[in-house]
Amino acid sequence: MNSLVKSLYRKKRKNESALKYIMWLAHLWMGLLSCTVVFIMCVTGCLYAFKNQITDFSNRDKVYISSTRKIPRKPDQIKEELLRSNKELTSLLIPQQKNRSYVISYRENQLDWTGFYNQYTGELLGDADVGANRFFDVVLDIHRNLMMGNVGRQIVGVSVLIFCLLLISGLILWLPKKMKFLKQGLTVKLNAKFQRLNYDLHNTLGFYIFLLLFFISVTGLYVTYPWIKNGLIISLGGSPINAVSNEKNKENDAFGNLLEDMLQKQDEKKNLKNVKAASINKILELSNQYLPYDAVTSIEMPNKDNPRYVVIKTNTQNVLGMMLPDEITFDKTGEFKTKELFSDKPLNKQFTALAKPLHTGEIMGLPSIILYFIICLIGCSLPVTGLLIWWHRVKKLK
Repeated sequence: MNSLVKSLYRKKRKNESALKYIMWLAHLWMGLLSCTVVFIMCVTGCLYAFKNQITDFSNRDKVYISSTRKIPRKPDQIKEELLRSNKELTSLLIPQQKNRSYVISYRENQLDWTGFYNQYTGELLGDADVGANRFFDVVLDIHRNLMMGNVGRQIVGVSVLIFCLLLISGLILWLPKKMKFLKQGLTVKLNAKFQRLNYDLHNTLGFYIFLLLFFISVTGLYVTYPWIKNGLIISLGGSPINAVSNEKNKENDAFGNLLEDMLQKQDEKKNLKNVKAASINKILELSNQYLPYDAVTSIEMPNKDNPRYVVIKTNTQNVLGMMLPDEITFDKTGEFKTKELFSDKPLNKQFTALAKPLHTGEIMGLPSIILYFIICLIGCSLPVTGLLIWWHRVKKLK
């Protein structure tokens, strides 16, 4: 027991700066305090990274299709075929790949359903298998709150906050005193003894993944703590959440724009109630004129809550291939109403819209998901290699 206590403290070394000495103590104590939760977060993050790919694989007989017919059914044809079966089409997701089925939502007997649809044969392929979703719901619950509700959420939040400080203190400890020692800090000596190899894995791999792991942690805290959310929004040029809610007299405030939009939609409901709706084919043609690029496209039909067609295209026409949503709306007759390009949004609103895919790695599709998986896998190793370094110190003090 005495050696355990001694392992938590050491005297300041000769020629060691006060900053590095304090960082060493803080790194050790914070690491021991948060290592278990951090390990769980990284493991569940690794599992959750491939949620979409695993879900698609478990539904591969519905997601992936093949047909000798080259021309898919038009949306209006799909709508008419569904109507013959007393099904009302409410939304449609058109993938970019030709070998993937459409995802349709429809209303039948006052109930809403979503399923896969073979656009070549006209076959309704059925709903998604929920087995994989249930598994990932459990993984997500552990990742968010350790399956302990709000108490667990706070434990996770504090642990991730500590982990951010750990990463900063670790970077400070990694910084070499002289440039001639830089190579040593950037390489892992694979033929060294176990203790040296373990130290290199902790020290060097921690440096290489520092930026991305810190970014993943901060975007996770963005969801947990309002003050982190406020800080990020302000740093990106936005206004604090409280300030936005109190600025009621501003001419162009968010509340005023929302109210104006609601009134316009109410007028459309009243004036266009008995007007025949424009065809879905026409709406897609118009949307392609305003958003002239090939992309995954979703279209939502007018309904009792929203009298407009809403078309969202996922734009990947950028340097990094990030999936950025552009939205365009039309009234019931097909008249253009609004166009909201992701690139036109202020930086703080862009970040708010992308906070989740930035945190999960979905932002650039499979390449970024694989990168995040590797980062989280290395993140899993840091608490383990750190504990082994500390335990070696305990044994030396016995």
